[in-house]
Amino acid sequence: MHTMSIFDGTVLCPGQGAQVVGMGLAWNDTSQAAKAVFAEADEVLGDSLGAPLSTLCFSGPAEELNKTNVSQPAIYTCSVACWRALHGDARPAVAAGLSLGEWTALHLAGAFSFADGLKLVATRGSLMQSAAEACNGGMVALMGPDESEAEAMCREIVDAQGGVLVPANLNAPGQVVISGDVTACDRAVELSAERGWRATPLTVAGAFHSAHMTPAAESMAEVLAGTHITSPMTEVWSNVTAAAYPVDDVDALRELLVAQITSPVRWSAQMAAMVAAGKTGWTELAPGKVLRGLMRRIDRGAKVVNHDQPDTTTTA
Repeated sequence: MHTMSIFDGTVLCPGQGAQVVGMGLAWNDTSQAAKAVFAEADEVLGDSLGAPLSTLCFSGPAEELNKTNVSQPAIYTCSVACWRALHGDARPAVAAGLSLGEWTALHLAGAFSFADGLKLVATRGSLMQSAAEACNGGMVALMGPDESEAEAMCREIVDAQGGVLVPANLNAPGQVVISGDVTACDRAVELSAERGWRATPLTVAGAFHSAHMTPAAESMAEVLAGTHITSPMTEVWSNVTAAAYPVDDVDALRELLVAQITSPVRWSAQMAAMVAAGKTGWTELAPGKVLRGLMRRIDRGAKVVNHDQPDTTTTA
């Protein structure tokens, strides 16, 4: 009987925004296991992105890599390649991911194959890109307000001018991303300045994790219903609930993945809950170092080993 190998630690998988031209190239060049992942991705996606996925990851151009329908499968592939280079076919004892990264976490925990996950993530990215293009939406990163202050400002703006504006990414204490109509986002920048908060409009395709993504969520529900998914073999945490996925409930898993598209990403609460639950051995997969940075703000005692590059492992 085959015994499943377990990496006794907590794996963090990056989300959209971590992409950068050249990502995964060093892993591809130094690890046969990583190289095989990129080769499989190229085979699965073919020319559906306009160029092989590996070419877009390694060589760009940045304006193509930054498109939602490209960056999502690119980050998923890069993270899995990094994991395979480090740990082969082992499963992480505990895994979590920021939005898109949750799909990586679920794959690593055995919920679906790499190829099936890649197809799902590519579809998710494409649906979210289409939903974004269908409405004039944006996102703004706020530094300073807590969750309730950001929510109150969003309500105030919507009450005054209608439309959509909601907290979308609750990343860390004092760091909230809001999402909605461009006019509402513009007003949020003005009000933030009055309140002494730093507001930075983000270069994104649209209003992710808001009601504007409802068409993408509805279509994704249909796609997920027709895809073979199994219960994760190890523990995975959800952005929607900031708690571990229920054990042996694939229907709940599907529902949470759909809800994630329109719901806020409760990363700060999720990480705090994981620390409180005694999770240790934190490691962040490529690309980027975003999650290590957020953890510094959430809990300075939780040290995260970063694996953006194969030859350097840096800790918070």
